[in-house]
Amino acid sequence: MKQANKAVIGQWRITDMEMWDAEYFDMEVPTYVTVRENLTGSFQFGLVQGELDGRIGVIGGYPRLEFSWSGSDENDEASGRGWLQVTGNAAEGGIFIHQGDDSRFSATRQDDSA
Repeated sequence: MKQANKAVIGQWRITDMEMWDAEYFDMEVPTYVTVRENLTGSFQFGLVQGELDGRIGVIGGYPRLEFSWSGSDENDEASGRGWLQVTGNAAEGGIFIHQGDDSRFSATRQDDSA
């Protein structure tokens, strides 16, 4: 499982979101997901930002971080869940806002943590 942990750790740049276009998701900062060695981290897209707490699983032979998060959506408290599945230096995932929107996304590794 240590190898699976290492695969998800690092800075990920979200390059595409199913629900929102780049004009929205990059409006404040370049959209990102950061995963630290202890499987906590942070993310931001558009006006949604949060701190995450994750656990590792392996789905179809590929490492997958499943996480809960809490933060804000346009300065209102928000929370939800999500996942990030890694294949080399690429990842796909999903973000769910509790009682709100959800979207799949694609991301690329922005560092050499792998």
